Amino acid sequence: MALLPPSTNSDYHGAPSSAWFLALSSVATIVPGLIHYFLPDGGAGVIGGVDLSTRAEAIIAIFAWYGAMQIPFGILILIIALRYRPLVPLVLLLTILMQALGAYSGWFGKGSHSGHHPPEHYGSAAFVVLGTLFFMLSLRDRRVQQEPTT
Repeated sequence: MALLPPSTNSDYHGAPSSAWFLALSSVATIVPGLIHYFLPDGGAGVIGGVDLSTRAEAIIAIFAWYGAMQIPFGILILIIALRYRPLVPLVLLLTILMQALGAYSGWFGKGSHSGHHPPEHYGSAAFVVLGTLFFMLSLRDRRVQQEPTT
């Protein structure tokens, strides 16, 4: 039994750019995951500007835990973008939802009280806009040809 089933890319009829956008977003998931997992402070202080003077161990542990989830999730997104493209619209939609919830929390919800916005807050908001564009493109059937007008 193979680890990965055969590719289903031939069944995908949306815009190829949507699959490539998803592949790029996988890298933008894996790299922060590596930072959160392997940097000594998980990026909390040096990148995120989180005050680590109290409860530093708990904060760093949460960042490492999140990084441990981001790395395999990003790899899964990359595999889907490269080998199982019929799932691109679904994964884009779910990733838009994830980023929208994160952006809302960072700008207006639980994470907004400090007034400081780490790069992820901006990236999440940008992803929602770009992701929505590529989601719509992924739903368009490029096989459908417009009939010539006479």
